[in-house]
Order: sequence, then structure tokens, then C-alpha cells
Amino acid sequence: MSVSRGGEDGRVRTWITTESLDGFTPFLELGSRADGAVLIFQGRVRETNRGRAVARLTYEAYGEMAERELSAICREAVDRFEVGSVFAAHRVGDLGLREVSVAIGVAAGHRDACYQASRWIIETIKTRLPIWKHEHYEDGASHWVGAPEAATGLREDGSPAT
Repeated sequence: MSVSRGGEDGRVRTWITTESLDGFTPFLELGSRADGAVLIFQGRVRETNRGRAVARLTYEAYGEMAERELSAICREAVDRFEVGSVFAAHRVGDLGLREVSVAIGVAAGHRDACYQASRWIIETIKTRLPIWKHEHYEDGASHWVGAPEAATGLREDGSPAT
């Protein structure tokens, strides 16, 4: 199993992994008797993006930096929102349709804190985590999502930049 833990202190546990996150069992340990709410979010590979048929995705990470940053994001969420604990995992490597790419678990005394923290964590992951998404389309083309046109020669929708 290729699982790398970026952090673990009881309140925050994080993983960058090549293993499937479908049914990721460490999330069963999330929360304590003080927590009245537990929220699990899963981001999955969908069949289309911006009108294009997606065949699969590949995620690549800057290893140790991604581990540290995911842990930092989760610790920041614990401090920012009144939550008891946060678990987060991000998958790297090749993923097929419907496979889980990111999973976030939040436990808190009340549901509103869970929803706020979970939303903040996923949005922050998208902007700060050094993991890159490569979309592979049914027509054989591919595109690095979020890469500047000058670097790839492609627009955000995967069409050639002119």
C-alpha cells in the first residue's frame, strides 16, 4: 500500500495515496463523543467537464510538500471553525470514472461548523495543494487543468490556443 501520512495528531489526519479512497476505512474513526455531527465529502471523477467526455484523470503531486500542505490546511480548518477533528485524503495516479479523488471528513459539535469547514477545506485544497490534474478525454486528447495557455498551448477547455 502506498499511503503517505502528512499529519496525524488525533484531531487532524491526512493522507496522500495511490490507493483507492472508495470506502476509505480510517474515516470510520472520525469524531468523538462530544461531536454531534460528522460530515464526509467525496470528490469523484465525473464523465464530462466543460462539455467534453472524460475517459480518466491523472493526479500528480509534489510529494512531501503536498503532505505538509494538506496537513496545514486541515489544522487551519480546526482553528478557524469550531470543529473537533478533520481527516482528509487525496489520491494521486490514474483514476477512472466515479473513483474518489478527494475525501474530507469533519466532526464537530454542530452540523453548521461541519458544513463550513468542509466547504472551506475543498476550496482551499483547489488553490493551495500542490497536486495537478490531467484530464484524458474520450477523443484521445488530454489537458492539464488550470495550466496556463502559454505552457500547454491549450485553452482551459482543452482546445488549441491561437
